[in-house]
Amino acid sequence: MRPRPQFKAPDYLAAGKLKDRVALITGGDSGIGRAVALIYAREGADVAIVHLEVEAEDAAETCRLIEAEGRRALAIPGDVRDADFCERATAEVVEEFGRLDILVNNAAFQKHREHIEDITDEQWARTFDTNISGYFFMTRSALPHLRSGGSIINTGSITGLEGSGQLLDYSATKGAIHAFTKSLALNLIERGIRVNCVAPGPVWTPLNPAERDAGAMKKFGADTPLGRPAQPEEIAPAYVFFASNADSGYVSGHILPLLGGDTTAG
Repeated sequence: MRPRPQFKAPDYLAAGKLKDRVALITGGDSGIGRAVALIYAREGADVAIVHLEVEAEDAAETCRLIEAEGRRALAIPGDVRDADFCERATAEVVEEFGRLDILVNNAAFQKHREHIEDITDEQWARTFDTNISGYFFMTRSALPHLRSGGSIINTGSITGLEGSGQLLDYSATKGAIHAFTKSLALNLIERGIRVNCVAPGPVWTPLNPAERDAGAMKKFGADTPLGRPAQPEEIAPAYVFFASNADSGYVSGHILPLLGGDTTAG
């Protein structure tokens, strides 16, 4: 992408909020996932990232960034649509790091379509299998390893609160993620595991220009009050907040919109 997404958060001052904890982030090779991985490492966590095989180069760069912060990194190639892979991935994290404290469900697929008739069965299935089934598979696989004080953080979207005419299937999955977050929070409360969700507006990540033309991208985020999309580094601190028991130990089942100054959602 040109310009490249900003993910290094140079002004972010760490406070050891995640010292010696272990996080697993799906879709951690780029975009929001990469920014979260880096800032988690800066807060003292060891970080594993799940990524598609084709994103191996980006994943390797993310791992180098984590290690530059003095923490251990692990890249696990695979597809969250595969329940067996999710089982193997969580087991590999625990084998490598000895524990698992934080799960960030972040992997996503989207494709704009003007009309509902343009959405093929294959696109519908891929969107749901990645964006919501993948969250379920990874969560179910992680739960045997998470202990009281653990945290699950899902990536939702403003489209799941307000809808999007050109992202019908994607928006539907994000709405499902929001309901999944609230229901899972209630389900896990007695285990001492908190579940929350970050729901951004437009963010400058590879997910968007990958399937949109340059003209559309020039206007991307212009309708926010701030007049621009967020950078991943501006979204990542919300994931620290939800992962840190010192900051959000009394918060579970919450959907946090980050909308560039917009005061309405849903």
